Amino acid sequence: MRRRLPLPFLVLAGIGAAFVVLPLVALVVRVPWGSAREALSGIGASTALRLSLEVSLAATAISVLIGVPLAWILARVAFPGRALLRALVVLPIVLPPVVGGIGLLQALGRRGIVGRWLYDAFGIQLTFTTAGAIIATTFVAMPLVILATEGGLRGLDDRYERAAAALGGSPWYVMRRVTLPMIGPQLAAGAVLTWARALGEFGATITFAGNLAGRTQTLPLAVYQARELDPGGAVLLSLVLVFLSLIVLIALRGRVTGAA
Repeated sequence: MRRRLPLPFLVLAGIGAAFVVLPLVALVVRVPWGSAREALSGIGASTALRLSLEVSLAATAISVLIGVPLAWILARVAFPGRALLRALVVLPIVLPPVVGGIGLLQALGRRGIVGRWLYDAFGIQLTFTTAGAIIATTFVAMPLVILATEGGLRGLDDRYERAAAALGGSPWYVMRRVTLPMIGPQLAAGAVLTWARALGEFGATITFAGNLAGRTQTLPLAVYQARELDPGGAVLLSLVLVFLSLIVLIALRGRVTGAA
């Protein structure tokens, strides 16, 4: 039996939905469809799209590779300062991205505390490179997979792990065959949200890696540049970003939200 909701509640829900949907509809309405092909070719959209996919996928892979073990330690290992470490790890979520970019410059820039050593010893310069864009994007997006994985581990019934260990399973076997499959939905959700955040990253990337076409200019940066030179192209690129994110979220909606 469906319960009737109060009319004010429905009105507020409608306003909330309109608030989110209206800007997306406006993008579709304002796209210069007649000159879409020319606009895309004129603003280097294909190069920016390819670079965005490369950077966001690489950032997601790195985030999972180093973020999951970190989440594991935060969830399962008690040590002094764990609360402080957790706060620092998730700080990039609420930190203005440009501040993160400045921090990366001070740490990994050519004159940074680590970047200077990398350049003097190995000739490695991360700023204004694709690798720099990946690093900036990873810094901003990785907390999402950490939070999702840690939440899954904390909510896991450890009786299954203890049973597998009692039957002779090694810690690596228990992790690989019991724990990881059981937190798979949370891990997948964290990875998808990390990818979506990486795809839309702007502030840290432009601050640390710059806005160089073909090297560090991802789609959000291309939108920023096109807004000044070709407003119609900026709308079109924005719509490309919306569609990319929407397609992935719809395809994986069962894992991300639990919806059917």
